[in-house]
Amino acid sequence: MTVVAPTLRLERRLLREEEFDLIIALDEVGRGALAGPVAVGAAVMDAAGSRRRVPEGLRDSKLITERRRPGMASRAAEWVQASAVGWASASEIDEVGIMRALGLAASRAVQGVVDQGAALERALVILDGNHDYVSRVHPARLSVRTIVKGDRDCASVSAASVIAKVARDALMTDLHPEHPAYQWDRNKGYASPEHRAAIRDQGLSPLHRSSWAIADAPTLF
Repeated sequence: MTVVAPTLRLERRLLREEEFDLIIALDEVGRGALAGPVAVGAAVMDAAGSRRRVPEGLRDSKLITERRRPGMASRAAEWVQASAVGWASASEIDEVGIMRALGLAASRAVQGVVDQGAALERALVILDGNHDYVSRVHPARLSVRTIVKGDRDCASVSAASVIAKVARDALMTDLHPEHPAYQWDRNKGYASPEHRAAIRDQGLSPLHRSSWAIADAPTLF
């Protein structure tokens, strides 16, 4: 199957025709995991940046091998004008639900690029998917556009995707020695057979999403 490389066509058009100064691209990682936080990556693109060549090999993080992702994340972070990762913990997911937790993580990612100088007044947030989970949570009024398959087609969203994926994978690997039975260094908190077997044997850790029907979760590996 031929994988089509993401482009900046949409970003250029939005910046040119709709009078935005910045695009803040967002994508989430870890929504379906059984353990650990959800993460949202943010990548900022301005008009000058939208005319730069897309880094070779940039794709949605799911289409990049694990070995190649860290290098691509570094190149993506250097390519965009600013980037950040926002987090919502497993306990927050349990408390407010996954969609509001995604909004919290997205809001924190947006604040991360604001802290680096991105101005929201003339910024458009483009969000992978078809559901705006950030507007209800972020304290400022945001212009948000949802883009189905944005992580596949829009290079700025692909950058946000790989940056968030590498950050979350690294966190889960760092957490592995605290709870080695669950093999988070391998499954990153998702429902692998080994992870589910450890849950049956060991029960849930404090980092599992205890409000979820974990015992019935489908195996993803």
